[in-house]
Amino acid sequence: MAKRVPEVPGSSLADIAFMLLIFFLVTTTMDVDSGLRRVLPPMPPEDIEDTPPINERNVFVVLVDQNNRLMVEGEIMQNVEDLRDKAKEFLENPNNADNLPEKEFKEIPYFGQYEVTKGVISLWNDVGTQYGTYIAVQNELVGAINELRDELSKSKFGKSYIDLDEDRQKAIRQIYPQKISEAEPKKVGGN
Repeated sequence: MAKRVPEVPGSSLADIAFMLLIFFLVTTTMDVDSGLRRVLPPMPPEDIEDTPPINERNVFVVLVDQNNRLMVEGEIMQNVEDLRDKAKEFLENPNNADNLPEKEFKEIPYFGQYEVTKGVISLWNDVGTQYGTYIAVQNELVGAINELRDELSKSKFGKSYIDLDEDRQKAIRQIYPQKISEAEPKKVGGN
């Protein structure tokens, strides 16, 4: 006669599987995608005429090639960290230099007649640019604008930009708008 093997009770297997599922759901971490917070401009009306040409001195050109090399205003820049100071100088144009963007007077709440830059930052990437380099360049450009806003806020209102109410923040955004134009990535580098 064959020896009988005792059966394993199966009534608790469903409970154990459920507890393991809960354990893995609770302890598993998900990677959060990093990205850029951008609001796209509204679509222009259909009946709009050609836009007026932009003066070359009002455009701050930043190029990143497939080897992640950075060229700013026609000059190679070794460190991405130097981009912030260069962008701040361009947008601020403290001495109204001829090679930096033009300024125009606008009526700004809390400031009255104030000189506002016509400067635009133009960012071009190669299709082979690494995402990390792209994000680093974006962070420096946005950081330059944020620092200018914060410096103006502290000098005018005595507190940082984030601590201001919405109306004052809006006024400062009119003086230092975030005008970053991104061209569609192209294959501009060799190979």
